[in-house]
Amino acid sequence: MKLKRLGLLPRILIAIVLGIGLGLCMPQGLVRLFVTFNDMFGQLLKFLIPFIIIGLVTPAIGGIGRHAGRLLLVTVIIAYVDTVVSALLAYGTGTVFFPPLVDRVMSATAGITTAAQAIAPYFEVSIPPMFDVMSALVFSFMVGLCIASLEVPTLRSCAEEFRNGVSATISHVIIPLLPLYIFGIFLEMTVSGQAWRIVTVFAQVIVVIFILHILILIYQFCVAGMIAKKNPFRLLYNMLPAYMTALGTSSSAATIPVTLRQTLKNGVTEDVAGFCVPLCATIHLSGSAMKITACALTICLLEGIPFDFPLFVHFVLMLSLVMVAAPGVPGGAIMAALAPLSSILGFNEDQQALMIALYIAMDSFGTACNVTGDGAIAIVVDRLKAILHSR
Repeated sequence: MKLKRLGLLPRILIAIVLGIGLGLCMPQGLVRLFVTFNDMFGQLLKFLIPFIIIGLVTPAIGGIGRHAGRLLLVTVIIAYVDTVVSALLAYGTGTVFFPPLVDRVMSATAGITTAAQAIAPYFEVSIPPMFDVMSALVFSFMVGLCIASLEVPTLRSCAEEFRNGVSATISHVIIPLLPLYIFGIFLEMTVSGQAWRIVTVFAQVIVVIFILHILILIYQFCVAGMIAKKNPFRLLYNMLPAYMTALGTSSSAATIPVTLRQTLKNGVTEDVAGFCVPLCATIHLSGSAMKITACALTICLLEGIPFDFPLFVHFVLMLSLVMVAAPGVPGGAIMAALAPLSSILGFNEDQQALMIALYIAMDSFGTACNVTGDGAIAIVVDRLKAILHSR
């Protein structure tokens, strides 16, 4: 019970520290036991990813269509474009700053990692997915659009009930086992001599990500200020209570009342703020997409995975789509992101586990960037509404 009260982030951090510490002294036989668990959990995760996509994305698309309208369409497009731009900004920044950083760390730790050895599990259990990720995505969009455009209450009810089942699986199976999974990953990396390299690289990458998310907020409010003809820094300053609340709660949903209040303080009309803020809490994920893209690029550099621009554009466009339904489920953002990480970038189970650990370790910063940016979108939508009504 006390461990549950700690929250996911402290448990993940404890798992990383214990994995590195015990990896220096734990007998190899015991290490293989955790490697065996990780192999089985990784297989389970691979099996569940298509169902997670269907369960989260299908009702989200159907739900957005339920409130169809011109202003809604404008809001969705702005939120999606901003999420894509933020992720591409992370990619562009990362391609400039990350390669020399990774090369420097790789050179410094070359002596440690040359003796790296793969540790085999005691046994392996294969759980092949029933269908691949792209099939799940196409199916989700097809069914979601049917729900949005047709009167099919039975199909809508089935999609929502399936989402509840997927959410329960994430909340009661995957999330509770994640700390043990992360512990096993860092235990294995320590034994094989890779943990120090990973920790050193990402300690520096996190600093870049933090600076990036501040720059993204400044660019968002500069655009909003220019369109609304208001002081962007005053607008951003007014949103600081929402930023701090999200930083403390790591929850877009829990921050909605504060975001709504501060958005109204920025002069947004009540009807626009009333639909824009809750909607953007679900579909606007600029901070999360930026963070995932930066971490994915770093892992590509560390593991020698291709990271050319067309590949990452494909990844970012798909990432921004599948994360639409993420904020409603604890841990849903990174779980939804596992699909494009595996299908487009080719990340294996260990690399996906590392992404989960890194994402959760920086979760509050991404959430704070998301919800603060919601205020900027509300300002733009409010201004566009005024222009449309004046014609």
